[in-house]
Amino acid sequence: MNKKKKIGDRRDGVWIKDIDSMHVIMPFIYPNRCDNEAFISESIDVTNLLAFIEEKNKSCSGAPYTLFQAFIASFGKILQLRPKMNRFVKRNRVYQRRTFSAAFTVKKQFNDKALESLAFMNFSEDDTIDSIHEKLVKEIAVCKSDTQKDNTTDAMDMMKKLPFPILSFLMWCYKKLDNYGLVPESLVKTDPNQATVFLSNFGSIGLPAGYHHLTNWGTNSIFVVVGKIYDKPVFSPDGSYEMRKTVDLGLTIDERIADGFYYSKTIRILKYILENPDLLDRPAKEEIDYDAVKRTMA
Repeated sequence: MNKKKKIGDRRDGVWIKDIDSMHVIMPFIYPNRCDNEAFISESIDVTNLLAFIEEKNKSCSGAPYTLFQAFIASFGKILQLRPKMNRFVKRNRVYQRRTFSAAFTVKKQFNDKALESLAFMNFSEDDTIDSIHEKLVKEIAVCKSDTQKDNTTDAMDMMKKLPFPILSFLMWCYKKLDNYGLVPESLVKTDPNQATVFLSNFGSIGLPAGYHHLTNWGTNSIFVVVGKIYDKPVFSPDGSYEMRKTVDLGLTIDERIADGFYYSKTIRILKYILENPDLLDRPAKEEIDYDAVKRTMA
């Protein structure tokens, strides 16, 4: 989105004025994002997706493709196809985000004492799983480096050294600036709470998916928890079944940015993309067969 900034717009979003009255009034009634959480749980059959990733890795000479990367790529596509999912609410106003972005935390090593780093990436309308894989490999390499820190962590490390009264006043100022989108970009450009979607890969540590809260800080309206892979029986009309590889998703969404029907259709499209992973090889902006999605919803 490259709309010229007008009165009421922010650096990171365009104020949407032509929306229905309910979505104009709701932010006044429920001004805090944490008071507007809608939780959605969905199971995804990843049998085909795992085969797709395995095939990708046969011709990959560098860092391997992963299931989590495929989930990130699917959100890169869904945000292009479902623009209302790329909105946020600040100061009782609904904004259309100017960019499409995802964020997640990276553990430098899998042990109790290892530090975490914040990964942040922007999507483009031409992204495919291959371009996203390339971006993620570079981003994760930086995050795992012992000699580099992301901007947000570096800023927090400096701030924690301040005397408590000064830190308290500084954070009060930051919160005020955050309401207007005026926090210096250098401090928040890797803050996951400023991303369209914040993902957490619980499956990487052997945990099932579950609920995760949103925050009032920042502009993030969607938090996604990706669970571990498990075997689930899928039944046929004749009563027979087969075991399919399955991953559960937990999505916490700010209910003020759209309505329930929009969310429901979005989740069905996301599920369709993940269960038909060849779609990830196509540009994110490319439309999909919505009739096929409807048949899966029947």
